Amino acid sequence: MPAKGKHRRPKALRLTRSIAVAGTGGAALALPLMGAASAHAATPQSVSQSVSEKAVASAPAAAAKSATAEKSSATTRTYSVRVGDYLSKIADEQKVSGGWQRLYSDNRQAVGGDPSLIHPGLKLTIGAKAATTADQSSNKSSDTSDAPSSAGSSDAAGSTGSTGSTSASTAQSSSGSSDSSATAATGFTLPVSGASVGTSYRASGSMWSSGYHTGVDFVVPTGTALKAVGAGSVVSAGWGGAYGNQVVIQLADGRYAQYAHLSQLSVSAGQSVTAGQQIGLSGATGNVTGPHLHFEIRTTPDYGSDVDPLAYLRAKGVTVG
Repeated sequence: MPAKGKHRRPKALRLTRSIAVAGTGGAALALPLMGAASAHAATPQSVSQSVSEKAVASAPAAAAKSATAEKSSATTRTYSVRVGDYLSKIADEQKVSGGWQRLYSDNRQAVGGDPSLIHPGLKLTIGAKAATTADQSSNKSSDTSDAPSSAGSSDAAGSTGSTGSTSASTAQSSSGSSDSSATAATGFTLPVSGASVGTSYRASGSMWSSGYHTGVDFVVPTGTALKAVGAGSVVSAGWGGAYGNQVVIQLADGRYAQYAHLSQLSVSAGQSVTAGQQIGLSGATGNVTGPHLHFEIRTTPDYGSDVDPLAYLRAKGVTVG
């Protein structure tokens, strides 16, 4: 028995890390009850470090992509066709990879079906494929309310860009038709309707190799429809050097009519035409200072056999203003 007056104080239980003991044959292994998974828990510092590493790794790729885009933009440019230009010359001067074929392929919609038919003022894209009409329409849709109601009204005399294209489209819709209302009783007509005469026949000047003007110039904007002055057969249709794109027609009376500086041809060699039939569109190809129709009447298809073209038309009953 405990001594009188003395009580046994219970021992305080100390909180210690609990362990589990497993033993076999007297050997014991102490294991902490706390799970080891806590050692692998992600800390805020490790998450931040992982995000930073990913950002650093992706930075070079983004910079390379940006540099490629900037380089592509820098190498793509627009070239405006000048007097005397042709695609192979432009491709050589602008160092186009792939030559004139690549230049034509990239700008086929702007140039059209014949790569030789380009005119001053035409915009060519160098270094990339030109935007399609659909793309251009989408980009300009917000500006349509400010556009002139008629493309020709903005600059009827000298436009070689969109005005010429619009005029060409209008003229092409009637390609091959005849303008009988302007044809005289003799079966002849003016080569172009409503045009004023610029440089007259036999005007002297050093700019002509013969020392004088061998035809007459009708002042018209690029894209104006040109007509056969009489029935006949096309002798040639294509590039004529200083004359640019030209058409030569042998008329029924044996004379030859020449149309020069065209932007587009509507006939080909050997084709028969009637008076008033469209044979092409006016332009500014070859050696010119601006768009117009150079018209000649000749006794042969060759240069140097010219006669007064206005006197010839008047003799056929055609009224020349």
